[in-house]
Amino acid sequence: MRLYELTVIFPLEEDQYQAGRELLQADLAAAGVEIVKTDEIGDRDLAYEIDRRRRGRYALFTLKVEPAKIAGMDKAFKLNAHLLRYLFVRVEE
Repeated sequence: MRLYELTVIFPLEEDQYQAGRELLQADLAAAGVEIVKTDEIGDRDLAYEIDRRRRGRYALFTLKVEPAKIAGMDKAFKLNAHLLRYLFVRVEE
């Protein structure tokens, strides 16, 4: 298993944020991912407009996952309408 950081941008609305977070954690659990650490970064301005939104709520997850499972999670995250953007980055150990 390798360490990855997952940065996610959620909408600011509380109901969409909670729904997106629950779906994200369900997708991670279904893939057998171990969440090592979760950091709430908070509300920030976006570099560019996404879905007519100028601000988003950022969260950073540190994960332990097999590299082959990243592609499957990528497909599941694309179906989650409560995520504005996400990015997987491999952490060098």
